[in-house]
Amino acid sequence: MADILVSKYNENSVVACYIDNRLEHLSVLHDSDRGDVYLCRVENIVKNISAAFVRYGDGNTGYVPFKSILSSNVCNRKITSPDEIRQGDEVILQVETEAQKLKQAKLTSYISVSGKYSVITLGKKGLGVSLKLPSDVRDELSSELKETYQELSKAKKSELFGQSFGVILRTEILDLLNSGVSKEELSDLVYSDMSGNLKDLSTILKNGRTRTSSSCLYKQENDTLDSHITKAKNFLTLQGIEDVNVINESVVYSIKTDIEKLMHRKIWLKSGAFLIIEQLESFNAIDVNTGKAISGKKDIIKKVNEEAALEIMRQIRLRNLTGMILIDFINMKDKDAVEDLCNYVRSLCRKEAVHTQFIDITGLGIVELTRNKNDKSLKEILENHNTTVDNMIDE
Repeated sequence: MADILVSKYNENSVVACYIDNRLEHLSVLHDSDRGDVYLCRVENIVKNISAAFVRYGDGNTGYVPFKSILSSNVCNRKITSPDEIRQGDEVILQVETEAQKLKQAKLTSYISVSGKYSVITLGKKGLGVSLKLPSDVRDELSSELKETYQELSKAKKSELFGQSFGVILRTEILDLLNSGVSKEELSDLVYSDMSGNLKDLSTILKNGRTRTSSSCLYKQENDTLDSHITKAKNFLTLQGIEDVNVINESVVYSIKTDIEKLMHRKIWLKSGAFLIIEQLESFNAIDVNTGKAISGKKDIIKKVNEEAALEIMRQIRLRNLTGMILIDFINMKDKDAVEDLCNYVRSLCRKEAVHTQFIDITGLGIVELTRNKNDKSLKEILENHNTTVDNMIDE
């Protein structure tokens, strides 16, 4: 049984997925400038880190690496290389990563615009397909839509001030395939979607040459209730669940309690073991402890580690932990058991909607993961609205 619950937590609207009465997916609507495009003014050049610091919007500041600057996006003069950028230049940039704590926002001129079926990115080349789709579907789509991309690429390059563009086909295109459309209809629909994105991208580049510095040229409309419900449905589809109910408020689910548990450092497992989760400035650390798990039971450590791995992936998803994640599992002397655990973690990573990669296990037995940055963590989003103390009481 699976339900999508639309509810409120303090001042925030939330969309949650419950599978068999257990919270498995959570997203929170919040103000965000991620994806917005601005005409930015270069305030400072720092050559030893190969980056420029810029001002945009209502007095916001951020930085852009030289490698993320396209010459076509510099509006006040012509340059041939990012190394020629200087103080006072006006550059069209998109917010790639929001400002977090002590870190300033990161921007890029590789601007991405999303449609229903495709994402267009300025400065890239080629046609790709979402890795969330099966490999045979990806191969089929790449083959069928290659000519469509090439046709658009030749026709629209002049409108993008000579820049190329790349395309990624989104998971939503699977709905078209399942609806039984013909190859011609599929090509026409995707062509129309790409053309709409390219029109938006062309308008951004043209407007950037007529607007005043710090102006917002494009507002990413990706934080709506409908978009979060769609995201929840996509998550359930990845779990093999198609038939779901969307409900508003329900006494069946204790969403407030479930969210407050996600603010705690300590998480108990059914076996009696527990996890400690620390969100640090540069990485996330997770420690697995035996706790009250019964010692002496056959393969108890292996079973606890596997139970912990499953819960860790759930916690990472619900808390939206990103970047570097270090996991200290309970030590196991058997090398085969360690390898089995690593393979299990790899399999769990492959099931995640947000790209999560198993990197390595260190000589000290620390498992290293990375997870793509897609938004702020749950803690960062709610920290101004949540008065819950990060649990001082461990029981």
